[in-house]
Amino acid sequence: MDERLKKQLDFILEIDKEKNIFRQTHLSGRGRNENDAEHAWHMAIMAYLLQEYANEPVDVTRVMLMCLIHDVVEIDAGDTYAYDTEGLKTQKAREDAAKERIYSLLPDDQKQALQSIFDEFEQNSTPEARFAHAMDNLQPLLLNDSNDGGDWREHQVTAAQVYGRQSKTAEGSQKLYEITDELLQKHIKKGNLRP
Repeated sequence: MDERLKKQLDFILEIDKEKNIFRQTHLSGRGRNENDAEHAWHMAIMAYLLQEYANEPVDVTRVMLMCLIHDVVEIDAGDTYAYDTEGLKTQKAREDAAKERIYSLLPDDQKQALQSIFDEFEQNSTPEARFAHAMDNLQPLLLNDSNDGGDWREHQVTAAQVYGRQSKTAEGSQKLYEITDELLQKHIKKGNLRP
């Protein structure tokens, strides 16, 4: 087997480990905790289906790839819960180290391409990155809504915390942010989100 193919296959096996990284969000219908691979797949499908609601025209293939690779670094860095203030302090350093190790398994051209897409997502400076962030925020919100706000109640999350995180949704899609706001208002009224 040539070296390029061997590197590609090694990377493919390495990213299978993403299926073992469990998130705080539960599957719809009060299922088990979802894993990072399920989250990424769900986001990618959402990006395709909801692309018409992006604030700006987007290259949906690039958005979908961004969705699929954005959490690969969590194989090493672990999942940092969105409202874990202590974990968020070290998240970037952990993820940068993971990005270098994991993407270095690939041939150099593919390493550079995927790291560039990952960095674009992190910088949130293109229409594609902003729309991908909208998917990253909307996906767990939809699951949490389907579970009657159970994850928010369990972690005693406040409305201000969720609105703070959801601000990136509006940057990618004003229409989807309106839906987000409706859902959050419903959960505030029900007492699932602390004021």
